[in-house]
Amino acid sequence: MPTPTPAAILSFIDTTNAEDTDGFLASFTADASIDDGGRTFHGVEGIADWNESDNIGKHSRFDVVEIAEGTSADEFVVTMDVTGDGYNGIGTMTFVVDGDLVRSLVIT
Repeated sequence: MPTPTPAAILSFIDTTNAEDTDGFLASFTADASIDDGGRTFHGVEGIADWNESDNIGKHSRFDVVEIAEGTSADEFVVTMDVTGDGYNGIGTMTFVVDGDLVRSLVIT
């Protein structure tokens, strides 16, 4: 049986694809972090900077290829097909969710 996609991850994807910056930022906890290939961004301000430079600011679009449970109940490893004016290709994103919000994201 496939792993269902948590609401927090669906919000991350849907708000990115809709270029909804306010909704995108609202999909993270206040103390969330993003590690994008070793570049780290913390809190709402840091995530807003990453969003502008690497995500909605680049018109990114995400399509889930595969989702798997991670090493804990709140961790999910998502393989995505990414398109836009920045990175294009298949990538892996490891999310830690806190209810309906993203607590951390590691992009490899």
